[in-house]
Amino acid sequence: MSDKNVMASLMLALGLLLAGAGMTGAQSVGVCYGRNGNNLPSQAEVIELFKANSIGRMRIYDPDQATLQALRGSNIELILGVPNDNLQALTDASAASNWVQNNVVAFSSDVKIKYIAVGNEVPPGDAKAPYILPVMQNIQNALASANLQGQIKVSTAVDTSLLSVSYPPSSGTFSDPASQFISPIISFLVNNGSPLLANIYPYFSYTGNMQSIDLAYALFTSPGVVVTDGAYQYQNLFDALVDSLYSALERTGGSSLAIVVSESGWPSEGGTAASLGNAGTYYANLISHVKQGKGTPRKADQAIEAYLFAMFDENLKAAGVEQHFGLFTPSKQPKYQISFA
Repeated sequence: MSDKNVMASLMLALGLLLAGAGMTGAQSVGVCYGRNGNNLPSQAEVIELFKANSIGRMRIYDPDQATLQALRGSNIELILGVPNDNLQALTDASAASNWVQNNVVAFSSDVKIKYIAVGNEVPPGDAKAPYILPVMQNIQNALASANLQGQIKVSTAVDTSLLSVSYPPSSGTFSDPASQFISPIISFLVNNGSPLLANIYPYFSYTGNMQSIDLAYALFTSPGVVVTDGAYQYQNLFDALVDSLYSALERTGGSSLAIVVSESGWPSEGGTAASLGNAGTYYANLISHVKQGKGTPRKADQAIEAYLFAMFDENLKAAGVEQHFGLFTPSKQPKYQISFA
């Protein structure tokens, strides 16, 4: 082969490599790393497991220092959580500033913190619900003081229980209590260019309404369109749930917001339709769906960003399905034959 042909081949290979790298970065899935177990690997081992499996995004639920230290230089994008139990204390601006200094600024040079999730699935009627917006504002102010407001976005993680109507997706509506709770939060997100984090579980929707929802629709295996909603056609329940939330946002001043799916998973045992086969099918198909780079029917031009729940089975969670959402066993063995890269 001539030097010119060799160079052309190298340039083509490099171009394909760079295109592939860009695609992976834009469309890769993340995985939630919970530590609610007494038999889990060390944080350093977990970060190595993420890297070995080309998992480029992570969600953690508290600013665990060993995890943050292990993430240094890893290039893994991170959702960093403020635990629900910490919300009240961080309504104090000084405490929130210290939290940001110790857990964000101290790591910002070599840990890719992308979002801060203030609270997780706090119900509108919960005593902690009024703390969320003030804490979001305090953390936003502290980030701005550190000149990090451009690279780190502040949000909160909700679930679809906030919806009083979710079917058809175009009718998605927040309940009255949820609307009072979420409306000022939506205004904050819009004003700061932050997405809404949402935990989306077709598993729970399916098991809660099996008389109306087909298992194949929940597992991404329906052979054709299942739901036609005006101009939008749905072949899987995941897209329908996300779009019902988009519809509710549009009704509440949040039409410009993006949704980041901050959790989604299927259990391998412990309850109805919980099996290795169903869970493996769900995870593989969700990864494939995200990798396609397409959005939901309602947001077709907006690639889906999603985090699978969860990295490990966690034996200190409530008995039943909650202990069996892991992609890996505590001994770091994969439960499913799926590829993240």
